[in-house]
Amino acid sequence: MDGEPLVRRQWILDHLGYLRDLTLDHAVISLVPVLIALAAAVPLGLACARLPRLYQPLAAVFNVVYALPALAVFVVLIPYTGLATRATVMVPLTCYALAVLLPATVDGLRAVPEDVRQAATALGYGPWRRLAAVELPAAVPYLVAGVRVAAVSSISLAAVGALIGRGGLGYLFVDGFQRTFPTPIVAGIALVALLALATDLLLVLARRLLAPWAAGGAR
Repeated sequence: MDGEPLVRRQWILDHLGYLRDLTLDHAVISLVPVLIALAAAVPLGLACARLPRLYQPLAAVFNVVYALPALAVFVVLIPYTGLATRATVMVPLTCYALAVLLPATVDGLRAVPEDVRQAATALGYGPWRRLAAVELPAAVPYLVAGVRVAAVSSISLAAVGALIGRGGLGYLFVDGFQRTFPTPIVAGIALVALLALATDLLLVLARRLLAPWAAGGAR
């Protein structure tokens, strides 16, 4: 890259549509798995909170999955989900997100004081109404904290998918490296960082709306 400027603004201006499409693709393949993981984490976390013996083995399985290198998992999935498909990238990202969200859900449900549960029961709340009106709202700060970690991690890991043909903004890293052209690399880094920052800010706002009593974070 000798003699090549770090950023060519004209290249960025000429490729705004391309950069927009890559950013949207990156958002889909990185954030949809987090939503799927969240939908799975709530019932699983509820089961683990009710049955403590289930939590440790389940958490151990997801911790092992979380420790696996993303690229290796992508490659293993190719024969089953295809090369350069969203599924090949999104399945591992869903598992990684679930490994983060399951403990957050369990911690949130366990954080509800027992006297609060008893008070709700004394007021005539059945198990399902107590769950919806008391336990899940109290777990919101923990859930959102877990989603923030999972979302930012997923946005970062999704770029690795470019090495198997589906990585959103990761294409810019591969393209810039192959052509010894730094502008796409810098643009990709900036867009990944902006996407992560925007997502995190939206989640902070969601937490303030859903749990205004926990504006300082989960306690």
